[in-house]
Amino acid sequence: MNIPLAAAGLHQPLPPSKTRLLPLVILLAACLLPMLLSEYALDLVVKIIIYAIFALSLELLVGTTGLISLGHAAFFGIAAYVTALLVPGSGPGAILLMLPAAMLGAGCYALFVGALSLRTQGVYFIMVTLAFAQMAFFIFHDTGIGGGSDGIYLSSRPAFSLAGIALVDLELPRHFFFFALGSLAAAYLLLAAIQRSRFGRALAGIRTNEQRMRAAGYRTYGYKLAAFVIAGMLAGLAGFLMAARTGVVNPELLSWHESGAVLLMIILGGLGSLRGAVLGAAAFILLKEFYSSEAIFAGFAQHWQLSLGLTMILFVAFLPHGLIGLSRQRIWNRKQSPAAQGGAHV
Repeated sequence: MNIPLAAAGLHQPLPPSKTRLLPLVILLAACLLPMLLSEYALDLVVKIIIYAIFALSLELLVGTTGLISLGHAAFFGIAAYVTALLVPGSGPGAILLMLPAAMLGAGCYALFVGALSLRTQGVYFIMVTLAFAQMAFFIFHDTGIGGGSDGIYLSSRPAFSLAGIALVDLELPRHFFFFALGSLAAAYLLLAAIQRSRFGRALAGIRTNEQRMRAAGYRTYGYKLAAFVIAGMLAGLAGFLMAARTGVVNPELLSWHESGAVLLMIILGGLGSLRGAVLGAAAFILLKEFYSSEAIFAGFAQHWQLSLGLTMILFVAFLPHGLIGLSRQRIWNRKQSPAAQGGAHV
């Protein structure tokens, strides 16, 4: 018999209404970007949106459940390959077929990996997830399934047509932008609903003290496996969008570099926050774009990894709670100010 989470000391109060409205305001403001940005800048925003979805998927594991995975890119890459392999020989593929197939492919592999890796803990879990990701990487890299190391090119982007009218055509930049933005909003709302649900509070309890949750009657393995599969499918959504955006899929999408990059994104933004995951993805992509710009750094741009690495070290050293911690600190300072407490010191 399960003990109520509030009685177990795991009740989490909802954030203030103003805080909950902030993502909606940002979403509405983002809808104006296609009218304000150049095609290059709009494509950069789309890239940020895709990695924001990818970061949100890992946030469910790391920030919500406390499961640190170094193999998350496997689900990202597998979905991209499924998308590429389903492109028809002539004409665009159907979004309603390719997107669910990509997410299902990623989810099936996540179920397989999670069922085995979740029987381990700590550093062993990290290494097992990395091993499964590397296994998937070499399957696509060393065999002809996915075109070997060269990868696969998409002859056309997916589309959605009704009565012969293309309602969504991912060949068109604006169509792609709004489809990606809608996908980000859907992923964010899903994870926000999960966090506020009994299931989400159980995951938070597992992160805090799994032994205590077991003693309270919760079957933690099932909860963790469900979170692992959901995270894998959301990573598959990002993989589908990445394949459609670039028009090419290669094994590097499954590499440990991608897993490490998305882990850095959620650390940079602030663990335990959905807004932090989105903010961290945006900051990471913009920093990478900034340091690799030949116009700014000339000959040193080819060493952008060094500059980015040093920046990440500084962020972790001086912002242990990530970028989202800055806003939280300001709110805390206002609450603690003399004016907020109804008085002032002379």
